[in-house]
Amino acid sequence: MINESLINECKQGNRQAQRGLYDYLSPKLYSTCKRYLKQDADIEDVLAEVFVAIFTKIHTLREAAAIVSWARRIAANQCLQVLRKQINFNLTLDDVKQEPVYDRAPDHPIEHRDLLQLLQHLPDGCRSVFNLFAIEGFSHKEIAAMLQISEGTSKSQLNVAKNKLQQLVNVHYYQNATKNGIAK
Repeated sequence: MINESLINECKQGNRQAQRGLYDYLSPKLYSTCKRYLKQDADIEDVLAEVFVAIFTKIHTLREAAAIVSWARRIAANQCLQVLRKQINFNLTLDDVKQEPVYDRAPDHPIEHRDLLQLLQHLPDGCRSVFNLFAIEGFSHKEIAAMLQISEGTSKSQLNVAKNKLQQLVNVHYYQNATKNGIAK
């Protein structure tokens, strides 16, 4: 668990405290980066940059209790910098093949890890907007500013992401569960 003392020691440059903070945050930030990036090499590069940013900017952190959300925001921003170089966020609905959405009600909830795995199958732009809106809690206005797109583009990409994710859940999770005798 992180406490005020550990954060203060990190602010003073204590290497042991920084290692403790790294050990605590690393798995959480890896998960955050994995939601945005597909390649392990990109994730590792971003994580290195994230921890450099954390340790050089930790003096700006006001409350120790906010360390996880503060660090996740840094990680998300670093991932977006990588993605901005790789993809066009100004995707239109015409660029994505719309597939039918199934209305089958599940007999059991999808596992968190399975949902995160299915997120990797979304187009990069849609996945990023979905992560920023649904997981990180940013508004469409904030997302538009971060990705340098219109609010309408953010909304349409979220809609595409939701539809595609629902389709992936139905096809890959519930149909497989039914085949394996899990669902009725």
